[in-house]
Amino acid sequence: MPGDGLWSIGELAERAGVTVKTVRFYSDRGLLPEAARSAGGHRRYGPDALGRLRTIRSLRTLDLPVADVGRVLDREDALEDVIAGQLRELGSQLAALRWREAALQLLRDCAPEERAERLRLIGGVSAPPDTAALARFWRRWLPARLPARLTSEILDHSVPQPPADPTPEQVLAFTRLHAFVSGPCPGTGTAQWQPAAHRPEEGYRPAVLYAGLIEAYELAAADVRAGRSPYGGEALDCFVAAYARSRGTRDTPAFRRVLGGQLDADPRVDRYWQLTAELNGPSEPTPGALHDWLRAALDAGDARPAA
Repeated sequence: MPGDGLWSIGELAERAGVTVKTVRFYSDRGLLPEAARSAGGHRRYGPDALGRLRTIRSLRTLDLPVADVGRVLDREDALEDVIAGQLRELGSQLAALRWREAALQLLRDCAPEERAERLRLIGGVSAPPDTAALARFWRRWLPARLPARLTSEILDHSVPQPPADPTPEQVLAFTRLHAFVSGPCPGTGTAQWQPAAHRPEEGYRPAVLYAGLIEAYELAAADVRAGRSPYGGEALDCFVAAYARSRGTRDTPAFRRVLGGQLDADPRVDRYWQLTAELNGPSEPTPGALHDWLRAALDAGDARPAA
């Protein structure tokens, strides 16, 4: 250390193993303050500059932006937030790379006559893809003025998340699902696409219905996963009761017969669940599969209401 306890820019660069240009770069951006100037106007650095410069180099080795490096140097507690932000960004980048890899494999392995359509499907989504279009589909389909918490719960169950490490087949399924919900909806409104049991009528309480359906699906899930045939039981009783309570009536044999005739298929939603099942695989039944199982249990002729 010189007699005045300060280093020149060249001396600091030599001790840190970097170039003078690097030291000047960090100095000019305020990351490495100079302690003084010589009589000739040259930069001089104090003894703490070497440790600070080494810290800067370590952080930059991790590709932290200069602004984030400055935050860490200014506030010791900022490092944790900076690391968390970088990990989120890196995770997004890796997800995009894995999606691109699977998409390229999908194009590589398909027949030549399929390539143009698959390119169109892949080009319709971002990498990694988001689910905003799927959420909009459900917000248009669901009844208006549902409680926000219930709507959020329905979306959580109904909107599949793209796999973190997708296969080419999952890329194809998601892009088809995205294209399906982004396409024009036939007709002038969503009501005509809903089963009769879901259409508004006097006294209809949709929040009661959808909250009850979520409960019924949860009760039926174990049977559907196990591949059991539809049957009357707690799940079916809960399913029917949701429809009865939403209309302000009771679960009776007569009500069950009427309800069975009103739960007709919904072509758009059925297609949505088909594509979702292709994306998710067979391990976890979709709400659509659970609904079909309960509807089949009702159609099987078990007209007995809950005791």
